[in-house]
Amino acid sequence: MKIKSLLSVLLVVILTLFGCNKQEATEPSKNKNVLTVYTTVYPLEDFAQKIGGDYVQAKSIYPPGVEAHTFEPTTRTIKQLADADAFIYIGEGMEGFVDQTIQTLKNEHVTLVEGAKGIEFLDSTREHEENGEEHNDGDKDPHVWLDPVLSVQIAENIKNALIELKPEAKDTFEKNFASLKQQLQQLDEQFQTIVKNAPKKEILVSHAAYGYWTKRYGIQQLSIAGLSPSNEPSQKELAQIIDTAKKYHIRYVIFEQNVTPKVADIVKNEIGADVLRLHNLEARTKEDIEKNKDYIAIMKENLEVLKKALQ
Repeated sequence: MKIKSLLSVLLVVILTLFGCNKQEATEPSKNKNVLTVYTTVYPLEDFAQKIGGDYVQAKSIYPPGVEAHTFEPTTRTIKQLADADAFIYIGEGMEGFVDQTIQTLKNEHVTLVEGAKGIEFLDSTREHEENGEEHNDGDKDPHVWLDPVLSVQIAENIKNALIELKPEAKDTFEKNFASLKQQLQQLDEQFQTIVKNAPKKEILVSHAAYGYWTKRYGIQQLSIAGLSPSNEPSQKELAQIIDTAKKYHIRYVIFEQNVTPKVADIVKNEIGADVLRLHNLEARTKEDIEKNKDYIAIMKENLEVLKKALQ
């Protein structure tokens, strides 16, 4: 009897321990030593992860290949942001949904980080004629991350925010930031070299995302669709674009990785140009993710495309 009782007790203990271990294995656990960081555009994710290293788990809320201009977060996404340590966005109203999201999160413990704080945004570079006069579209160009120099400032803003969240890891964050800064400076030098040695300075693009290259490196972008890929020029503007392309002997029409407006196809066919692709880095594609391409890798591919377009 004593043996049977002892065996029964042991069986209960074993089953209890097994049940506890099973529950621990199935419940998601949050490592308190790792900061959970969500971002909007991909470069913010990449910079946060590189600077944060093992102390940070960063992820963009944008799905692969998304059109960032029309993105709206789901209820599930908002809950993830509320449970996170930080939410990093570009700022200055560049992401349409962010202002409302910030209001929703105001009573949560998530730290809100304006990634492009301190950066002066450019006006839209595409102008149109009205009553014989040229007018700017009035929009701001959000694509600051395409400028490697401005990206250093973005990365530094992220570094400072991470230090505030986890001051004990300051040395790691400073070291990782210095390494990223060096890569961005090298990228800037490569841009300067390619543009300086190029026989022409004009590119014909389907979407005016490259105004910061215009200011930094002297490239002139001839835009078909303005800042929003959904915008299309009038018939008069279309004729002007075709005339301009012919004037500058444009051989290529540059599309982005996630959109091909129909009007750009019309221009391509009218001027007999070939197609090239530039990556705006708003969100990585599935192929980018599968091949583990980061900001630097994608920007170097952009450099090769730019070099060909300027021939």
